[in-house]
Amino acid sequence: MEKGEHPLQKEAAAAPVLTKAQRRKSWLQFGALCMAIYVAGWNDGTTGPLIPRLQEVYHVSYAVVSLIFIANSIGFISGASVYMYLTDRFGFGMQGLLTVGADTASLIVAVGNALQASGAPFPAFVIGFLFAGFGGAFLDAGSNGYLASLSEDTSTKMGIMHAVYGVGAMCAPLVSTKFASLPRWHLVYLVHIGLVVTNGLVQAFTFKFKSTDECLKEVGQQPHEKTEDSLQGVSKYKQVFRLRAVHLMAFFLLTYVGVEVTIGGWIVTFVINERHGGHSSGYISSGFWGGLTIGRLALLPLNKKLGEWRVIFLYVLLSLGLELVVWLVPSLVGDAVAISFVGFFLGPIFPIVMNHAGSVLPPELISGSIGWMASFGSAGAAVFPFVTGAIASGTSINSLQPLLIAMMGLLLVIWALVPRHRIKST
Repeated sequence: MEKGEHPLQKEAAAAPVLTKAQRRKSWLQFGALCMAIYVAGWNDGTTGPLIPRLQEVYHVSYAVVSLIFIANSIGFISGASVYMYLTDRFGFGMQGLLTVGADTASLIVAVGNALQASGAPFPAFVIGFLFAGFGGAFLDAGSNGYLASLSEDTSTKMGIMHAVYGVGAMCAPLVSTKFASLPRWHLVYLVHIGLVVTNGLVQAFTFKFKSTDECLKEVGQQPHEKTEDSLQGVSKYKQVFRLRAVHLMAFFLLTYVGVEVTIGGWIVTFVINERHGGHSSGYISSGFWGGLTIGRLALLPLNKKLGEWRVIFLYVLLSLGLELVVWLVPSLVGDAVAISFVGFFLGPIFPIVMNHAGSVLPPELISGSIGWMASFGSAGAAVFPFVTGAIASGTSINSLQPLLIAMMGLLLVIWALVPRHRIKST
């Protein structure tokens, strides 16, 4: 396989030329996927600038406030597990199934956001993250799984879609930083409710609760051939869990998501306490997410030139070096610039892993595999930020940087074990 080549391109090469209606439908579907990922990015980007205010209002320590990350992750893992079950049992291919109307995940997410927007006591506020995480699992696993299952070379679309995630994560801190200084800071979650409802309507209009195969036919793509195990009645659960590559990429994402969310969630607190920044330090979080967004687009040519498997080593090493600068150079401006570039180089990694999964896994198992990878990886959004908060409670928030550097070193080790070429299905 040539570097950067998607194995499903062979199917695409043999496929008939798309009609105008099919091309239009393909772009409508892609736009809906981007909308879902934008909402997911907005959700992840909101929290960081609010943490100092949460500690002030609820009088909680670093460790206790970190429970919001734990709750979000538990909700995400639960949602992704349900998603895998539904795709295996019923064949539903999009998160629109559970994100529209009163009996959908949109309602569940909206309930969580309503708890947060009400300014409820801290335990209820934390429970709101359970609901948000559950719905977020469908946004993430559904969007990535569907896009990765397409026959075309999806590397560019995957990069664009995850850049849209970065736009959401970049815009959210701009809003939450403003709200953080207001008496009714919690009303920022009303914006979330509006976005979630809009997304649910978009998914319903675009995918109309159809199965993956039906949605693929609408864009001129034939359903993927079933594996021998599927023909023999073996569940996708068992097939997915037999794949070593899935677990390696899941552990990689566990650490990567941990790095990403730890930086986005704690960098504002680090700058305020260790670099004596003011409340406007919340904009540094936007700089990180902005760098992530730009990197996912600007580095697309380099990804293809060097090969997506190889280029991850380069990006992780550059990010590690920049984290050393943040740790060892006590400069507010210098740290802000370095963090933006950390986002720039970390940005392409997640879409590369999603695209790589589509390149090395059996086509029929891509959606379920990505659902598991995303759910397991989401635990990193809880474990590592929580560990950071717990350590900071006993020492100081300065412990953030050595922890991040160690996590980035672990990324290099895990990625070296991930297969480079498509594995055989059974």
